[in-house]
Amino acid sequence: MCGSTVAVIAEMKRRSPSKGAIRESIAAELQGVAYERGGASAISVLTEPLHFGGNVADLESTRARVGIPLLRKDFHIDELQLHEARAAGASAVLLIVRALSPEKLAAMIERATSLELEPLVEVHTESELALAIELGARVIGINSRDLETLNMDAQVPERLLGLVPSGTIAIAESGIESRADVEARACWGADAVLIGSALSASGDPESAVRALTGVARSARAH
Repeated sequence: MCGSTVAVIAEMKRRSPSKGAIRESIAAELQGVAYERGGASAISVLTEPLHFGGNVADLESTRARVGIPLLRKDFHIDELQLHEARAAGASAVLLIVRALSPEKLAAMIERATSLELEPLVEVHTESELALAIELGARVIGINSRDLETLNMDAQVPERLLGLVPSGTIAIAESGIESRADVEARACWGADAVLIGSALSASGDPESAVRALTGVARSARAH
């Protein structure tokens, strides 16, 4: 995923707790094809049904139509969910530091890796980032949104991206809507950006993704 430009991880979600309905009519496999044609490096598929309107079938149908990596985005708290993700065609899974004890997080990282799933370890604070690094996470997501309050803080990625070791993939998440937003996170040291609502809401997702690709990466200090 680490090329000369910032990779775009295009996310499909029908609704969210912070925005409500985004586009309930999304057909996962068609959205996935559009994202791939637009130049997405990977696709994030929300499979959580209650708050986001997703399901595992979305992951399966997308896998049948696209060749790029798929991230299963859900509240993963049990190792059985990792086996389910692998069987449905996921290449990676989201693990949220705040949702797991350090011991459980370590076990989930180990299990995911053994299943050939790449754990994307998501953090929001310095202490969460330190734990992710300590546990050897190879891909770390910096979420601008506090999942407890749902408040956004653009200073979070600005502050934390530069602290991610250079050998680790750093992904900026949440609050990214425009090319200028991608460029800002590139300057802060992002290797990739995960963009959900702006792309899911678009009537032309292929063009929407294409408009956000090609932003040059900047080396981090570490």
